[in-house]
Amino acid sequence: MAVPHRHDRDAGGDPEVLAAKAALREEVWSALVDGGVARFPGARNRISNFTGAEAAAQRLRRTDAWAAARTLKANPDSAQLPVRQRALEDGRTVFMAVPRLAEPDPFFLLDPDDLADPPRRAASIAGATRSARRVPVSALEPVDLVVTGCVAVGEDGARLGKGGGFADLEFALASAAGLIGPDTLVVTTVHELQVRPAGVVPTAAHDAPVDLVVTPERVLDCRAHRAERPTGGIDWAALTEAKIAAIPLLTALRAARG
Repeated sequence: MAVPHRHDRDAGGDPEVLAAKAALREEVWSALVDGGVARFPGARNRISNFTGAEAAAQRLRRTDAWAAARTLKANPDSAQLPVRQRALEDGRTVFMAVPRLAEPDPFFLLDPDDLADPPRRAASIAGATRSARRVPVSALEPVDLVVTGCVAVGEDGARLGKGGGFADLEFALASAAGLIGPDTLVVTTVHELQVRPAGVVPTAAHDAPVDLVVTPERVLDCRAHRAERPTGGIDWAALTEAKIAAIPLLTALRAARG
């Protein structure tokens, strides 16, 4: 099996913060592997799929936040596949990011009333190509709940992704378009080995925190302790030329800025 590239190879920002993030990723990935809870295709260089992902999704399903949500924006990673599946089973509309935002229309629209496959298959990346249509940011609707994947997450809501910056870009784009408001909840599902004490997860100004952390064992409400959400839109200063060139939407947006 080919070893995937590190997603932070084209990341911009403070070198010390980037190094601290990389070290914590390696620590968490090793903990998942050593603990025997990393699922195929492996832990490293990705939002790791984990043993208990279904139980975490079911625990999220029992929360008031889930009951109040009708439209979700979700990441496309395997770890959150059970969340997307349950959303479709419960009649929720799901906007799922195209992996790496690599298309001019960077979101899948999954309509629970118009699926070519059962929810579990439709909620996968492969299934979404059959059951969903790709849409631009302008076609998205305001969402009630944002589901994001993490490599690590703090009890204070600080989030660490795999290093590509895609989740933060999605959040900035959706916020700028008015699809995510100040009261929109952001949730993640993780294994307990991915949770760290408050103050441990390093962050940058553009990093969007989470409100609820759901593991197979518990729900952590971080709202009283989390940092403020970034509100300035896309942090162009933190993007390298390589990153902008790799994402068609960013290239188009920069050109439109002049």
